[in-house]
Amino acid sequence: MKLSLVITLYNEEDNVQPLLKRIEDALQGLEYEVLLVDDGSTDRTVFMVKKYANENVRLIVFNRNHGQTTAMSAGIHYAKGEYIVTMDGDLQNDPLDIPAMLDKIENEGWGLVAGKREKRKDGFILRKFPSKIANAIIRKLTGVYISDYGCSLKIFRSDIAHNLGLYGELHRFIPVLAKLQGASVTEMSVRHHPRIYGQSKYGLGRTFRVVSDLMLMLFFQKYIQKPMHLFGTMGIISFFLGAIINFYMLIEKFLGHDIWGRPLLLLGVVLVIGGIQLVTFGFMAELIMRTYFESQNKTPYRVKEVFIGKATSTTKSL
Repeated sequence: MKLSLVITLYNEEDNVQPLLKRIEDALQGLEYEVLLVDDGSTDRTVFMVKKYANENVRLIVFNRNHGQTTAMSAGIHYAKGEYIVTMDGDLQNDPLDIPAMLDKIENEGWGLVAGKREKRKDGFILRKFPSKIANAIIRKLTGVYISDYGCSLKIFRSDIAHNLGLYGELHRFIPVLAKLQGASVTEMSVRHHPRIYGQSKYGLGRTFRVVSDLMLMLFFQKYIQKPMHLFGTMGIISFFLGAIINFYMLIEKFLGHDIWGRPLLLLGVVLVIGGIQLVTFGFMAELIMRTYFESQNKTPYRVKEVFIGKATSTTKSL
């Protein structure tokens, strides 16, 4: 199987038929499968998929709404293709872009090719402007320089896809997760269409979730294999600052000054206790990290290639 399309659906009953028709028209001549993951739709989405699905389509139905990341992860789990494409089911992504993306990832050796929406057909205040700010912050902090983290249309190799570790709402950080595996990441311009049927599932309310996930990504990038470097450093700094403050307050006491109830004394005590707790938490995080790798036979590295040279006549004689 050359290509697997993973498409998440949530209350997209009117989009199912035109979506499947566009995919069929765009991918003629390619060996592909379509994995539609229904994320607990409350309308007739499942009915419409069963009505219009052909032999290339598989449907995965959740018993309730779990979120786009979980739905995407389930689709990737069932995918059999050499390359996996993710896209939305609202007709805003265009399947006509997939052959060009497939050609780019095959012939140029990329691990992941992300779509960059040209002439994006969304509202400026609620969608485009917050997205521009979020993209700039993510690029700056993660060092993964793509223009459009919000575009769901992406293609990546199956070995990268199956090891992404998608949980919570990390689907928007797929390029960062791929980069953590050592994958080379690039982007290309893709079409973007206005939504015709249904309503957008996104709004400004996701801003705080994005910030929380970004903090998690930064932790993954820098400290997932060495959490003690983060918590231990913070703990030692906090402990010594508290110790210096408390030593100063002790001198003040010896000089006959009343120190009880002074904010500086309380600050010193809090910093000392907090420092001890942070160091202790660092030890616990190290144990959890080791359990994570060792209990699943995981390694903290990924081998890209193993090369075995051919024996020469000199080697044979030896």
